[in-house]
Amino acid sequence: MKETNLDILIIGAGLSGIGAACHLERKNPDKNYQILEARSEIGGTWSLFKYPGIRSDSDMYTFGYSFKTWDNPKSFADAPSILKYLKEAVSEYKIKDKITYNTKVISANFDTNSSRWTVVAQQGDQELIYNCQFLFFCTGYYSYEAGYMPDFPGAQDFKGTIIHPQHWPENLEYTGKKVAVIGSGATAVTIVPKMSEKTEEITMIQRSPTYVGAFPNKDTIALFLKKIFSKKVAHILIRFKNILIQIIFFSLCKAFPNLMKSLLIKGAQKELGDFPATPHFEPNYKPWDQRFCVAPDGDLFSVLREGKANIITDHIETFNETGIALTSGKQLDVDIIISATGLKLLAFGGAKVSVDSVPFDLAQSITYRGLMLSDLPNSIFFAGYTNASWTLKSDLTSEYASRLLKYLDRNQLKSFVPIVNNTAITRISLLNLNSGYIHRSEHEFPKQGSKVPWKLYQNWFLDYYTLRIKSVKDDNLKFS
Repeated sequence: MKETNLDILIIGAGLSGIGAACHLERKNPDKNYQILEARSEIGGTWSLFKYPGIRSDSDMYTFGYSFKTWDNPKSFADAPSILKYLKEAVSEYKIKDKITYNTKVISANFDTNSSRWTVVAQQGDQELIYNCQFLFFCTGYYSYEAGYMPDFPGAQDFKGTIIHPQHWPENLEYTGKKVAVIGSGATAVTIVPKMSEKTEEITMIQRSPTYVGAFPNKDTIALFLKKIFSKKVAHILIRFKNILIQIIFFSLCKAFPNLMKSLLIKGAQKELGDFPATPHFEPNYKPWDQRFCVAPDGDLFSVLREGKANIITDHIETFNETGIALTSGKQLDVDIIISATGLKLLAFGGAKVSVDSVPFDLAQSITYRGLMLSDLPNSIFFAGYTNASWTLKSDLTSEYASRLLKYLDRNQLKSFVPIVNNTAITRISLLNLNSGYIHRSEHEFPKQGSKVPWKLYQNWFLDYYTLRIKSVKDDNLKFS
C-alpha cells in the first residue's frame, strides 16, 4: 500500500484550503504539503452549488484573500467569479500540482510517540495512506452529500418537481413556470430575484422573516480608492474600511437592538415602496441573533415592489397534488417547489478522528483561539466568522499557523496540544446564532469556553492581535 510522508496535510480545496496553501507558499516555503480534495474540482461551496444567481453575501474585499486583490468592480460576486479568483490564486502561487482530487479522507489517527498523523483516504477502489506531522482541517462545516430537507406532509402527492438547492438539476427549465421557494435565508433571498426574470410566478414562503438589507453592488469609495492608490494599497484600505463597517454594524445591533430593528424595517419599507414590510421583513428576534441577509442593489426588494415576485409569511399545512396548502387556508398552486431549508452540519468532512487509536470526542472538546480543539494534537481547523466574512478568520488562522510552525522549528519542538487547565472554565455554545441548522447539530459539535483563549471573539481586530501579534507561547498550549 502506497504511503506518502509530508509535513502538512490539508483536507479540502475550498476557499480555506486554497488559502492555507497559498499562505504556506508565502510564509513557510520549506514545508512539504499536499491538499486532498474529495471532489473533482476546487472551490467547495462555490463549485458545488449550481442554483440560479448563487453569489457571496459578503463583500469580496473581505471575502477574498488578504494577499490577493479583488479587481472585479462588483462587491458581491457570483460563484463563477469566485471560482475564477480561486483558480488565479492556485496559478499565481503554483499549488496546482499539490492538489489530489477525488480523494476522500476516511480516518485520521495521531500517534503521540511519533508525534505524527496517519491518514487513510479513499481514491476510487484504492486506499491511500498519508503520514504527516500536522493536519489542517479545511473541510467547512456542512455535509456535501445532502442538504437538510424537512419531512413535508404530502410531499409524495405533489405532481410537480421538488428541488433542494444543494442538488440543482442540470438544465432545469423554469421559464413560464410557477415556483415556490420555501425558506427565508441567504439562498432563498438569492434565488427569488434571479428566477423571477423567467418565471410566470414565483413566491417565497417563509415561516418566520429574516432581516434583509439592500447594499450597493458597486462600492463607490472602493472605486475611488482604486483610482488614486496602487491595487495593493487600495485593497488594504478597502478591506480595512469594510471590516470596520461590519464590526460597527454588528456592535450597534447588539448594543441597541430595538433601535436597529426599527431602522432595518424602515429601510426595507423604503426599498419596497407600496409592498408591505410588515410582517414579511419584521423578524421576532433581535438583529444578528441569526445571520443577516444581503440583497445586492436591493434586488429582492425590487422584484417584490415591481410585482415580479411575492412573499408569504405563513406555515405549511401540507403538500398536495397541485402545490402547497398553508395553515391560513391559502392554496398555492405551483409547478416547482424549491426547499431552501438549509444544511446538514458535518465536522471533519465526516472523517473518523482518533488519538492513539482512541476515538476523539468532538462534542467534549473546547475551541482554542477559534482554530484548535482541546486535547487534539498537531491540528488546526479553519472556520470563518458568523457575523462577517468567512475568509477574514481563515486568513488569520493561516497567519497564526505560519507563526506556530516557525516557533516549533526554532525551538526544535515536534508537537502542540491545547489543554484546559482552568477548572473555572464553563462550556457555552460554539456559535452565537439562534438558527435551526445550528440547533439541529449543536450536540455533535465542540463548545467554546467562558474565558479567553477558549472564548470566540467574533471580532477581527481582537483576533488580529491574538493571532498575529500575541505570543504563540501560552500556558494553555502544551509543547513537546
